[in-house]
Amino acid sequence: MKVLVIGSGAREHALCRSLSLDPAVTALHCAPGNAGIAEIAELHQADILDGAAVLALATRLEADLVVVGPEAPLVAGVADVLREAGIPVFGPSKEAARIEGSKAFAKDVMAHAGVPTARSYVCTTAEEVDSALAAFGAPYVVKDDGLAAGKGVVVTDDIEAAKAHAARCERVVIEEYLDGPEVSLFAVTDGETVLPLQPAQDFKRAFDGDAGPNTGGMGAYSPLPWADPALVDEVVRSVLQPTVDEMRRRGTPFAGLLYAGLAITSRGVRVIEFNARFGDPETQVVLARLETPLAGVLMAAATGHLADLEPLRWSDEAAVTVVVASHNYPGTPRTGDPITGLDEVAAQDAPHAYVLHAGTRREGDSVLSAGGRVLSVTATGKDLAEARDRAYTAVGRIRLDGSHHRTDIAAKAAAGA
Repeated sequence: MKVLVIGSGAREHALCRSLSLDPAVTALHCAPGNAGIAEIAELHQADILDGAAVLALATRLEADLVVVGPEAPLVAGVADVLREAGIPVFGPSKEAARIEGSKAFAKDVMAHAGVPTARSYVCTTAEEVDSALAAFGAPYVVKDDGLAAGKGVVVTDDIEAAKAHAARCERVVIEEYLDGPEVSLFAVTDGETVLPLQPAQDFKRAFDGDAGPNTGGMGAYSPLPWADPALVDEVVRSVLQPTVDEMRRRGTPFAGLLYAGLAITSRGVRVIEFNARFGDPETQVVLARLETPLAGVLMAAATGHLADLEPLRWSDEAAVTVVVASHNYPGTPRTGDPITGLDEVAAQDAPHAYVLHAGTRREGDSVLSAGGRVLSVTATGKDLAEARDRAYTAVGRIRLDGSHHRTDIAAKAAAGA
């Protein structure tokens, strides 16, 4: 099977890594990729928001399957162009991807599907914002209605900060604050069958102790030793299957990866948000534990044959990912700094720990930073404590001037707290 992966982040590196280990994959390509992906896949330049350009590349490569990683190409309709040309693609249509592209649309889907979520108001004027904030009180939850690369949400006790964020957005969803721990649960679906993956937890705030601004994610771990063993089945029954059924009822079936961001509240499971693609950095830890070859799973979803698959096989090991971010992330990150120590990790920590590239590029013999989140250092172990130790040992070998990372990823869970 010849596979083309679209995207350039650590999520796409994790996907490419799993696909490169799959015996069914005979050729692996990525557009545009990054310095790390270049070691396991052939890179190609293409405008990934242009369906015609992606189709031309896939056709030239004779790709049997195209896997769309980021949300922007999905919302732009790239998957539709490929499907219309008869190329199997893992990723939802433009209409179905609205479940991530518009928070208001997602709320409407949930309302019709009977999916438990936070009460909310959609606001377009300052007066509506003021009224909604007053109705719910602090902490205030303000979400940009459109795509914001994981950074469109503000949760704050400061009403002026909440109003300021709302004022920067054309349309916002203001909702009640959900208490309790958060869980990310991915499900592969072909529009009918829903196949859940293992749950993970990510860390959105920039600094230790959940301090600082929201980011695209600073680390993740799986499994969740504190979670109810029945959680996955419950979420499939009450959230994922009803949502997939509702999307199909609307004539816009969702085929691809449906990501449910959940809060385990005192009143039960509530959906915080849906995404239309693999999450980053949770993908890094979930795929680290998946033993079933990935290509066949994605192809089954792309071709409507998920119901024919054998149950997924999972490692009993734990996985932890720590994100190394560039100077000033998530503000205006500094780029162009050299990264060293990658060879040391490969020589001394593999196969239990490895580095997945996000914002990197190669210049001659050097690897340079090229984005805010630069690396996802991922490790496995017999439990979370061992996986954490291996991940942070590997992080300690990496040198990137001005970089920062959280030191508390999975710490509470590893300690049984």
